[in-house]
Amino acid sequence: MTDHVLIEADGGSRGNPGPAGYGAVVKDANTGEVLAERKAYVGIATNNVAEYSGLIAGLAAAADLGASTVDVRMDSKLVVEQMSGRWKVKHPSMQPLNAEAKELAARFSRVRYEWIPRAENSHADGLANEAMDAGTEKKPEAPKTVKQDRISPVGWTGATGTPTKLLLVRHGQTAMSVEKRYSGRGDVPLTEHGKQQAAAAAKRLGSMEGLVVDGEAAPIIASPLIRTQQTAQAIADALGGRVETHPGLIETDFGDWEGLTFKEAMDRDPEFQTDWLSDTSIAAPGGESFDGVHRRVRKARDELIAKYGGRTLVLVSHVTPIKALLRMGLDAGPSLLFRLHLDLASLSIVEFYPDGNASVRLVNDISHLS
Repeated sequence: MTDHVLIEADGGSRGNPGPAGYGAVVKDANTGEVLAERKAYVGIATNNVAEYSGLIAGLAAAADLGASTVDVRMDSKLVVEQMSGRWKVKHPSMQPLNAEAKELAARFSRVRYEWIPRAENSHADGLANEAMDAGTEKKPEAPKTVKQDRISPVGWTGATGTPTKLLLVRHGQTAMSVEKRYSGRGDVPLTEHGKQQAAAAAKRLGSMEGLVVDGEAAPIIASPLIRTQQTAQAIADALGGRVETHPGLIETDFGDWEGLTFKEAMDRDPEFQTDWLSDTSIAAPGGESFDGVHRRVRKARDELIAKYGGRTLVLVSHVTPIKALLRMGLDAGPSLLFRLHLDLASLSIVEFYPDGNASVRLVNDISHLS
């Protein structure tokens, strides 16, 4: 464990917005030894989004190393001034990234931000460019023009470009959901009623325009757990498509609370569960925090947009990942997790635009179940 670390972070976009990537390096502040490197392609984004993503990756790596004191050096004046509290965060697309970075920074006893010239940030800059190079080596096919089932609200939001439209479907009923038990990584199948719910959701999607173009079904991506795979397969059968799997869409790991009811978990860990319900940075015992889920789902979203940008996708997932995607679309804080209800086999729709804007079109629709 290293107590005092230095983070150098950078991000770039070839087009602004355009193909973007970030790089971050964590060093021992006393010796200069490189302790961790992080880099990733983030899809179509702006320079500022990439810069913030690099900072978030660096802070997360420093936390993993057990650091308590952090010095951050970046050549982004905007990020340094906003994180130092001297500049306001005015742009809606920056506010959730700023909030996420501050949540991570709050874990350390001290974080100090310093602006440096680009020439002094060559290590992180090199990692960011490597990420952009890797992400653009294989150019994706131009997205096909599809007929949307509704008119996109570009005019009054100011959003530009063709959005990536995500149809978010929660899985059907399981025995765990009937008994209202924590059901995270436990791999439980659908009940017979759950299969009927999945079939109803599949019929609903099968009647929607734009999901089958020239005989090709929209991509259907599901969490690896059996309850989502069964729900997704019903949709694939209705559309004539196939199911892909993405691990980033898996449910929260509830750790030692897996399989317990809320009351059983409260009786077992009363003070801890109270803290967990009020602080999204706290993980369930042996499990995963909601902040961790949010970062994981954001990464999955960016990967899917990089691969399928401008198309309509069907994502079959669980309560927390779907709430995370809606939270991103609404540019809302973590309290949304506790205030939004999602029914089994419900449908929600959110669109993400290349310029960082987003539009939530539908939330928790279960009209197909009646």
